Amino acid sequence: MPAVILGVVPSNSTRLDRTDATTAMAVISVPSRVALVGVGRMGTPLCGRLVSAGHTVTAFDVRPEREELVRSSGADWAPSAATAAAGAEVLITVVPGPGEAEAALPDAVFSALVPGAVWIDMTSNAPAVAAVLRARAAAHGVDVLEAPLGGSPDDAEHGRLRLFVGGSPEVLDRCGPLLEAVTTADRISHMGGPGTGYTTKLLINLLWFGQAAATAEALLLGRRAGIDLAVLRDTLAGSAAGSDFIRRDLSALFAGDYLPSYGLDRIHDQLEVITGEARDHGTPHELADTVLHLHRRALERFGPVNGELLAVALLEEIAGTLLRP
Repeated sequence: MPAVILGVVPSNSTRLDRTDATTAMAVISVPSRVALVGVGRMGTPLCGRLVSAGHTVTAFDVRPEREELVRSSGADWAPSAATAAAGAEVLITVVPGPGEAEAALPDAVFSALVPGAVWIDMTSNAPAVAAVLRARAAAHGVDVLEAPLGGSPDDAEHGRLRLFVGGSPEVLDRCGPLLEAVTTADRISHMGGPGTGYTTKLLINLLWFGQAAATAEALLLGRRAGIDLAVLRDTLAGSAAGSDFIRRDLSALFAGDYLPSYGLDRIHDQLEVITGEARDHGTPHELADTVLHLHRRALERFGPVNGELLAVALLEEIAGTLLRP
């Protein structure tokens, strides 16, 4: 099957149109050999989509019990990341965080790839850690594209993920046909050079968790003042203070669902990374520090359990009030 170039949305909001013969020769074709490291809540549906798109996928995860699930999706299983990478044209990592990414990618993994291979990191990585790994990949002639994910496992299964891409436009073009198996072109945002994709994902998380906390404080005060929560929610949703959190996610909280799809310890670590980025760049971060501090208190209270809204649960506990209509 001939390779096709996927149109993506670069940072200047114009569409890329690279149809010259030189670029076409460099594009990763369909099918291709893909090594997938990390088959957890997001990696598993991605594995299935890559196989369905016609790619030959060999997967590895530190949990050997994932083998049966991987094989049932039509992919092969490897006993190590280096074994999975042997002879692959593309390496995709979808691991929980920076520590796991660094542990999973020694030199042996990059050296096992074919010449001219590409590493696509879909981890919510820390820019500083990723820079070390990027240099490691470059030493073996491996191109790098960061594409941290936005969305849920259901979004991953149905091709609705958002990708926040950092890297060169040329490498992004090369990866077009493969990314087309993961999501649609309008959900791919090219944020700029290396590090910008990771930072974008971390900024989105900072704002979402900050909005959740601010909304909870407002609702707790409104309820204490005698306002019906359902009425207040609907009013806020249609006002200048409206947000996707209020319109889309607040109903889960009202039903007692604290969104146990991601670990509180991971959330804390990501907030710590982005506040560190602000310090390093010399930008104000008072509100970011407050969001971090709240989630640190929640982590101390509840432990490293799953729950994206556990900081809100802490606020409810402090107020002695549950946010239920």
